[in-house]
Amino acid sequence: MTSVDAPGVVAPGDPRERRAAPRRTGGHRGGQRRAARKALLGAAGIAGFLLTWQLIPTLGLINPAFFPPASEVLGRLALDTLDLEFWRNIGRTLTAWAIGLVIAVVLATVLGTVIGLVPFLRRATHTTVEFLRPIPSVALIPLAILMFGIQLQAALVIIVFASFWQVFVQVLYGVADIDTVARDTARSFGLTPASRLWNLVLPTALPYLMTGVRLAAAVALILAVTAEMTIGNPGLGRAIIFAQSAGDYVQLYALVIVSGILGILINGVFSLIERRALRWHQSVRGEDVL
Repeated sequence: MTSVDAPGVVAPGDPRERRAAPRRTGGHRGGQRRAARKALLGAAGIAGFLLTWQLIPTLGLINPAFFPPASEVLGRLALDTLDLEFWRNIGRTLTAWAIGLVIAVVLATVLGTVIGLVPFLRRATHTTVEFLRPIPSVALIPLAILMFGIQLQAALVIIVFASFWQVFVQVLYGVADIDTVARDTARSFGLTPASRLWNLVLPTALPYLMTGVRLAAAVALILAVTAEMTIGNPGLGRAIIFAQSAGDYVQLYALVIVSGILGILINGVFSLIERRALRWHQSVRGEDVL
């Protein structure tokens, strides 16, 4: 029997192979067109937002003294990029963000894995987790100031607390999602606990972990700026408060835009890392197909 006679098998040079090639090329071109269309729609949305922003104070709908036009804010932002202190404030904010995020991810991953793998611990900590998780992290600011004063450690308290739960809960769900048949099969083959952790637990929990890290990264940035605004640590948050106190609302909006840009960049970077790390997973493969 030749390969042409076998169902689902195409021999080299078979006409069906030549007919299949344009489909692959067309799919690639279709993906490029979708990406280009998405980029154009995004650019159009930004342009519409800036135009609306420009018209609102220009037409007098809101007092320009408190809501300056977009052109003034973007002009000030361009000047800020030439100021060394501006970049120092960004660095201070990102330093607090990075340290808090790393601490939260490490603690949440270790504790979430251990508690998730031990049913007794999961049941014993359920009530405590449900009690602590809804507590607003900003409610800990007075306690953080009493403990550490106006220092980086005070900001890390609320950054770690808020980011921890984003990862911890995801890891718990990921560990609990392990297929029972796969777990029993691993035990029957006599795999060591370390081997089961690496070959069974990690592949199952990794999609949950990556989602939690991406969410925690955004939350950590929000709390880093919030801590600087309330505690007074150096960074973008304190610069925003100084601009408000001085009545420099153009500078205030410029710094708010910078915070938003940082959030977009952080989310984009972690989304890219998530897609690369989970390229083998069906959720990411489904996105690539679509």
